[in-house]
Amino acid sequence: MNGKASISKELNAKHAKILEELLKLPENRECADCRNRAPRWASVNLGIFICMQCSGIHRSLGVHISKVRSTTLDTWLPDQVSFMQCMGNVKSNKHWEAEMPLNFDRSKLAMEKFIRMKYVEKKWASKDEVHSTSNGGIPKNNRRLSLEESILANHVAQILPPITRPRGDFIDTQKKNSPPFKRPSSSVDFDKSTKSIATGDIFNLLCIYDDNQNFSTVPPSTWATFDCMINHYVSI
Repeated sequence: MNGKASISKELNAKHAKILEELLKLPENRECADCRNRAPRWASVNLGIFICMQCSGIHRSLGVHISKVRSTTLDTWLPDQVSFMQCMGNVKSNKHWEAEMPLNFDRSKLAMEKFIRMKYVEKKWASKDEVHSTSNGGIPKNNRRLSLEESILANHVAQILPPITRPRGDFIDTQKKNSPPFKRPSSSVDFDKSTKSIATGDIFNLLCIYDDNQNFSTVPPSTWATFDCMINHYVSI
């Protein structure tokens, strides 16, 4: 099923309310690129709010660079709204404009060229990208994640409890902590024991436990003693 089709009217209205509140924040009152006021569009994978003019340029970059949505006309998914809450224009620009000179005048460049240099060429992007790790601190792979993936991964890690997995030596630890197996005595005083135990128990007592942890019956010569004891037991 399409993700957008599963969004109810109530949830869609809730998302619209959240986006409206985000646009009222001081850091989101201007377009992240051209600085025009009152942006009404957004790039959901870059986490920025942009004006209608810049939204057209972002669309031309392709969805692998920027995924554009209207804050009022389009249906949003929960994870997209959550990411916009985590990011915003100021936090995003700290990454994409980290190496931009303080006195840089963006008005001297055509806005399309500026946006391509910023997001496609990554001319001023920070070189310190977050590497994704699992809860145990082991990298998932060697691929460097996008800004969206990195922040979303950290956001999810803060929400979800850590997953505990049984250690590989769990079974071995149980074996080490278990009490040692006691061998049954090879010699049994039948005069004292046969009156208080059943015939089946007498047979079990004639089993010995060898060094290889395999049960074996007593040698055939012992069966004569066993027969005598059974006859003695029956005659009582």
